Amino acid sequence: MAARADRPVIEMLRARFGERPFRVSEAVRAGASRTTLHRLRQNGELEAVGRGVLQFPGAGMGMLSDLAIVSARAPGGTICLNSALAYWDLSDEIPGWVHLAVRRNTHRPVIEEPPTKVHVFDGQTFDLERQQAETDAGEPFWIYSRERAVVDALRLPRLIGRDVGLHALRRYMNHRAASPARLAELARELGGAPALQPALEALLS
Repeated sequence: MAARADRPVIEMLRARFGERPFRVSEAVRAGASRTTLHRLRQNGELEAVGRGVLQFPGAGMGMLSDLAIVSARAPGGTICLNSALAYWDLSDEIPGWVHLAVRRNTHRPVIEEPPTKVHVFDGQTFDLERQQAETDAGEPFWIYSRERAVVDALRLPRLIGRDVGLHALRRYMNHRAASPARLAELARELGGAPALQPALEALLS
């Protein structure tokens, strides 16, 4: 009975998102309940391809595999900006590009598939909060931490958009493990304190 009742939701999701990955929050705004989405995932009608990201089975490699592919092509690089925010569920956006940071004065790779935007970051702070993660299939990739993703988003509005950074900060602060002190420390190290401090004060006031 549940499978028959879920059919209209499946058809709606296919019509709206097709073969691309989509966020749970996007599906909820489109009219699907979280309970139904969970059931569809349990039944194999949907599969998780990232934190809070779903897609139909067989629809492609998924967001996380793209990150692993890019990291394999550029092992000295780090997944950053919009892609890091998406991975840490700090943005509703599923980027159309993989965003990759490389150290200044090193090789700048050209990666066309998956589509990749390469950003040059300062060498002295490049390794700050750089960590390894992996896909569900065990494929490794390098990515900046949740905290650095927020600080980078706020200090680089020309690359990411000011509203995206503020949204990421708000979502981060709602996380149970949020650490404003660590954000402030990291912002000082990265030169992002002038952008972080007023945003934090406005959020906490």
